[in-house]
Amino acid sequence: MKHSITYITAFLVLILGTAQLKAQTSISGQNDYVVLSKNIKQLKPILMTATALAKEDGEAYGEFKVLFCGKTVTDIKANPKLQALLKQAALQNIEVYVCGLSLRAFGVSPEELPQPLEVVDNAILHGFQLKKQGFISLTI
Repeated sequence: MKHSITYITAFLVLILGTAQLKAQTSISGQNDYVVLSKNIKQLKPILMTATALAKEDGEAYGEFKVLFCGKTVTDIKANPKLQALLKQAALQNIEVYVCGLSLRAFGVSPEELPQPLEVVDNAILHGFQLKKQGFISLTI
């Protein structure tokens, strides 16, 4: 009887553990990444990280998205260093987004943003939604 309880417990732990792993697997079957940052100065190291991950992952490398929120949105307008990094991000197929809530909070108009920045209404919510889709996430 003791062995039966041990086997049943081990079986349940195995099943529940496997379910947790499946929940963390990307829907695309690839390694998809999202970084939420409150500092646009982090874009350069983020791009370097994406390059390293693409090399490391090989064929398993999927999407890479960057979300900016907070006061850093005021530093985005007319920033030549950022312009160059956004071009590099586009070449690497990295999507860069800005939080609409932050834009409104700090009085920045979406029309003032350089291309190819895209606006999401709520970057924190968007990050959680991507995580639920299986994206590997990091907040810096």
